[in-house]
Amino acid sequence: MKSLKRMMTLMLPALLFLTGCTASPAIAPENSLIPTEKIGGSSLYVKKVENLPEDFILGMDISSVLAEENSGVKYYDFDGAEQDIFRTLAENGVNTIRVRVWNDPFDENGNGFGGGNCDIDAATEIGKRATAVGMQLLVDFHYSDFWADPGKQMVPRAWAGMDVEAKSKALYQYTKDCLKKLRAAGVVVGMVQIGNETNGVFCGESSWSNLSSLFSAGGKAVREVYPKALVALHFANPETADRYDGYAKQLDQYQVDYDVFASSYYPYWHGTLDNLAASLSRVSETYGKKVMVMETSYAYTPYDSDFSGNTIGEGGGVIKDYPFTVQGQANHVRNVIDTVANKTKNGIGVVYWEGAWITVGQTSWEENSKLWEQYGSGWASSYASVYDPKDAGKYYGGSAVDNQAMFDANGRPLESLRVWNLVRYGNAVEPKPDAIEDVTLLVDLNGTIVLPEIVSAVMTDDSKQSIPVQWNVTEADLDRMYRGGVQTYDVQGSAAGLEAHCYVNMVEFNFLENYSFETGEESPWRVTDRGHADQLYVEKKVTDSLTGEYHYHFWSAANNSVDFSLEQEVAGLPAGTYKFAVSIMGGDAGDAEVYAYALVDGVEVGRAPMGINGYNAWDTGRVNGITVAAGQTVTVGISVKCSGAGNGAWGKIDDALLNSVG
Repeated sequence: MKSLKRMMTLMLPALLFLTGCTASPAIAPENSLIPTEKIGGSSLYVKKVENLPEDFILGMDISSVLAEENSGVKYYDFDGAEQDIFRTLAENGVNTIRVRVWNDPFDENGNGFGGGNCDIDAATEIGKRATAVGMQLLVDFHYSDFWADPGKQMVPRAWAGMDVEAKSKALYQYTKDCLKKLRAAGVVVGMVQIGNETNGVFCGESSWSNLSSLFSAGGKAVREVYPKALVALHFANPETADRYDGYAKQLDQYQVDYDVFASSYYPYWHGTLDNLAASLSRVSETYGKKVMVMETSYAYTPYDSDFSGNTIGEGGGVIKDYPFTVQGQANHVRNVIDTVANKTKNGIGVVYWEGAWITVGQTSWEENSKLWEQYGSGWASSYASVYDPKDAGKYYGGSAVDNQAMFDANGRPLESLRVWNLVRYGNAVEPKPDAIEDVTLLVDLNGTIVLPEIVSAVMTDDSKQSIPVQWNVTEADLDRMYRGGVQTYDVQGSAAGLEAHCYVNMVEFNFLENYSFETGEESPWRVTDRGHADQLYVEKKVTDSLTGEYHYHFWSAANNSVDFSLEQEVAGLPAGTYKFAVSIMGGDAGDAEVYAYALVDGVEVGRAPMGINGYNAWDTGRVNGITVAAGQTVTVGISVKCSGAGNGAWGKIDDALLNSVG
């Protein structure tokens, strides 16, 4: 690192494009640690992001860092020397630090709620340290006393009971006072968020008229204190069709003054990068706004390090676009940057969320819990119950994202941290296997288990190669799997020195084709749309699927327009008795008639009522005792009829099973 530090030079255009108020001090050349040349010697494979502007925001949110340090966490440079983390980030190409601000994250005795206890005092200290090494600050006002996100937008306790006019005045004054404090401390502020993931709800308000009043009040304060800073509004869930178009239209109709339409993008839940680019580009092109990814992250390991469960690990029904490796993490970051810079209209930056939120100890949960409670270094402390008793007050604990940080459990930087510099230059090292793709087999209880001899290796350049595999399995293991009934087994092996997994699902034979819609096509299912619904199609979204990545989706806004059947015909079944099952989940159904059914030669032989009971509340309809003679044709399916309520009836259908019972 010493040779790298000698080559550090001033990068004022990249640092000061958004410096905010002219009253803010300029950054002295000797304070700028952001490299203007390529960092050498990295083993990381990084494809250069072409056309990357010098002033592109390469940011990281490290809001929890003060609480981490107070808990005893130490951070190091690549040479293994203890070093200020702000210096380490700047030396590796990060040019912006994002920090969340909560109004009052403390109880009446001064005990912090956790999550970094991020009030304006903490934000000011973080801002001063960022400015000192040549980075700008991105201020993220939640306007809540604790976490604000799409599912939770609670009003600060001090503003409880206020009408929207009084609340707007309070929000304006609070924002102005906080920003004046940052300015007085000499903090370079480039952007200010008015709210965090405000998906149609903000600071306890839910009408767009009221939301717009609050947004405008916050923006007014920013213009007055840091007139050159950009005003950002931040939303989530770009995977939902036309969501962002609707938000941007409302903001335009209410003439909200802002500069940046920002999105969260977590690939586990938020769809494809192409869809993200399309959604943000429509907003930019229609309303002339800058756009960016305000939050993203990716796991470098599936394993937890702080004895408090993580949001993301192996399994869990999430999209895994890259391996959970250091290289996979870097590939994700590089591709998000490339998408925003080159595939999105007016894309100005990407911010990584909580890249330094690591474990505070590696001995026990009890040891860590004392630190989380005392210093607020976990996601929530027990003291948060006075404000959020239903969530934080019950489920308080440690970091849920320590496996998505860019530092390991000992505070040493991962090689992936260098991606912030290398995206500008590329680093084409020789590709090598980085991880082995999991294999999944469906084997009938009466069938034969045939493990593959070849598996797919994900290379460091994100390509794939077929390589031989050796499975660690004996004949006794296979016999146990045959005799164990319906179950899933994890058969482990090795390929190119890397761990391999084959998940063998022992199942009853299903006589239906495309039973879980995993072909991505509707065929051989037949849909009869009686109500002319707005949306009936096979959808790819793992978080909304019962199994696999696909399911059948329906939605329609008008009352009584959800009225359809989905069925499949099966001919040539052996004579015998069969059972049929299919599952559904959804919401806003109103008065509904939903049932699974079975026909033999066109005559109904069974029906099972079903319910639409809410998100992920899957209900399975089962039709038993379907007797079939030789030559008869069986038709099985599901009928869905909803009067509709709220935002339109919607739902997902998955896992249709037709099994023999003798």
